[in-house]
Amino acid sequence: MREYDDRPTWRRDELSDDGIGWIGAHGGAGASTLTRLLGGTDLGCRWPDPARSEPARVMVVGRTNLDGLGAVSRALHALREGRHPAGMRLVGVVLIADAPGRLPAPLLGRIRLIRSIAPVYRLPWIPSYRVGVEPKRPPRQLSRLADLVSAGAEPVRRWP
Repeated sequence: MREYDDRPTWRRDELSDDGIGWIGAHGGAGASTLTRLLGGTDLGCRWPDPARSEPARVMVVGRTNLDGLGAVSRALHALREGRHPAGMRLVGVVLIADAPGRLPAPLLGRIRLIRSIAPVYRLPWIPSYRVGVEPKRPPRQLSRLADLVSAGAEPVRRWP
């Protein structure tokens, strides 16, 4: 039988200035993979929770297909409208290739639009990650993103 503990529980109820949170704009965006590779907090497809003292600095993650870019756009729209926790700060958007090769022009146009709102960091298709194997040499884009995250990059803006 457990005893009742009536001591007050400590709650911070504000976002943490430590670390970075990866927000998947949609399922399968790659937030979990980036968390595994670069550290930080995998927030899934939700905003950081102040009650859990999750990171205030966040990156929105999406795939480069039509649905993925649409989800990223909706997330940025929600930010613009203020539908996020107080103190949350967007560092940028990470777009992960959904397939090898060049993107069609309509998708590149959507990426240009997203880039006009927030910094965009693109990662190429990495076949070995598909089967859970580390590549012999990570792509330079991933190394640059790692440097940005470890340096504690300043967010592009505080959203209202």
